[in-house]
Amino acid sequence: MKIKTKTAHFSSPLYLESGRILEPYEIAYETYGELNEDKSNAVLICHALSGSHHAAGVYEGEQKAGWWDGLIGEGKAIDTSKYFVICTNVVGSCFGSTGPMSENYPSEELYRLRFPVITVKDMIRAQMQLLSSLGIYHLRAIVGGSMGGMQALQFAVDYPNLADDIISLAATYATRPWTIAFNKVAVEAIRRDPRFEHGNYAKDAFKEEGLDGLAVGRIAGHISYLAPGSMDDKFGRNYVSNDGLFELFGRYEVERYMEYNTNNFSRIFDPLSYLYIVKAINTFNLSRGYDSLHDAISRIKANVHLISFSSDYLFFPSEMEHIAKMMNRNGQPYTYLEVQSDYGHDAFLVELHKFEENIKEVLQ
Repeated sequence: MKIKTKTAHFSSPLYLESGRILEPYEIAYETYGELNEDKSNAVLICHALSGSHHAAGVYEGEQKAGWWDGLIGEGKAIDTSKYFVICTNVVGSCFGSTGPMSENYPSEELYRLRFPVITVKDMIRAQMQLLSSLGIYHLRAIVGGSMGGMQALQFAVDYPNLADDIISLAATYATRPWTIAFNKVAVEAIRRDPRFEHGNYAKDAFKEEGLDGLAVGRIAGHISYLAPGSMDDKFGRNYVSNDGLFELFGRYEVERYMEYNTNNFSRIFDPLSYLYIVKAINTFNLSRGYDSLHDAISRIKANVHLISFSSDYLFFPSEMEHIAKMMNRNGQPYTYLEVQSDYGHDAFLVELHKFEENIKEVLQ
């Protein structure tokens, strides 16, 4: 599968939900497959908090595949021999699109905390500009999980005629206090780390050692992505063999796993971007800008396919089911699947075999 990685530059203003303007700005994106002559086979993939535009395939000289590689590719559920697949890096992120560590034009100073607050609505407006620049005005489908699922739903509400099908996994209609509270741990851990320097740290300052505050905050986030059953199965009560049981800082295997994964994460993800994207997740509410959630949902014209996961403790299945029930009452076309899983919120990245046939059927 041929991967094309590009960066689109926009000089026209992006009008944000806050009333501020982002100008100019850039969007990093990847494409897989070929766009057909009438441009009717485009599928947009939306990523989650820590994701990027690298959704599938392997870069030359690297071994790690894109975050949804099991789902996207030739002969896979999202078949790149049939579809032209696009995945963008959202504005505010740190993998190539304009974010808080970008230069604040026309000066060469970095935005840092002067970067405007970005919402999910803003993310999809930027993606609409990219699609327009590619000459794509209609999509076969929009697919995303977690924050990507939020984007897919927001597209369905704000741009009712854009896509034939919307596939939203492990998402919600509005972020609830439970999830905002988990996110607060990460926000405060980052802000209170002295090396964060109130956002005035040097660019790439944490590439070698990471930021402890981000690593600690990510532990809270990581716990919310998992489920007790999967953690029991993976770690049990196993103790690190060379750590003493009666040493104060001796570790269980689950503790070592959290340390390793979150320390690595803090080396590759910019802490300011983390704060801005968490803010976007916290402020997500499909009904904002409309009279009610019912009013927002009633705007949808696409076929909506909602997939939740039974052990998801970040966005509970009942939240997706609430959307399904509302669409059912409205007589709008939808499907709803609750996948039985012990993997928690991360099941949309891990247990692809449990829903890939559903996605394949939708696209066929």
